Amino acid sequence: MKVTTWTLEMRSPDDLRGPAQLPEGLTVTESTSVTPEFARFLYGLVGGPWRWTDRLDWSRQQWSEDLAAPGTRFLIAYADGVPQGYLQLGASAIGQTTDMEIKYFGLVESAIGCGLGSALLTRGIERAWQTTGLPKVSRVWVHTCSLDGSAALRTYRARGLNVVDEVVTDEDYPDQPLGSWMSTGGR
Repeated sequence: MKVTTWTLEMRSPDDLRGPAQLPEGLTVTESTSVTPEFARFLYGLVGGPWRWTDRLDWSRQQWSEDLAAPGTRFLIAYADGVPQGYLQLGASAIGQTTDMEIKYFGLVESAIGCGLGSALLTRGIERAWQTTGLPKVSRVWVHTCSLDGSAALRTYRARGLNVVDEVVTDEDYPDQPLGSWMSTGGR
C-alpha cells in the first residue's frame, strides 16, 4: 500500500504551543526504567489499531537494547491505574548537540478525543527539551504517517512542530490493523 511519511521538527523550545493540563482523572508517570515486557505491551496496546507491526517480532534482547539507549524516557498516561497512552523519547548525539526523537506516541482508542493527546504530547516535548546528561538539545523531531490516526499530523503541527520532509513509499502492511488484543499477544 502507498504510505506517506512526514518528518516534523522543532528547533527551539520557544516554539512549543498547546495545553499541558491533563483532563480530569488522568495522570502521567515518567520513567527511564521501563522493562522490555512493558514497552512491548504499550507498543501493542496503542499501536494495534494503527498497524504498528515493525516491532512485534522483536526479541527481548532487541527491546532491551532499544530501551538502554541514552536519553530513553517514557511518559505514560493513566486513568484509574490503567494505561491510556504513552510517549517514548530517544536521543541521538549529533556532534556537540542532541536530537531528541519522539519515537512513539499514541493513545488507547477509548482515550482519543478527550484532550489527553494534546496534553501528553506537550509534556513530552517539554521533557525532550529538558533532557540532562547529554549534549544540549537542538532539535525535537518525530515521524508520522498516513497509517496513524487522522488527527496525528494536525496534533503535531498544533504543538509547533513543522513538516520538513514528506516521502511516499510502497509498504507491506496488513490489510486491516491487528488490533490491541492481537498486538499485545492475545490469541
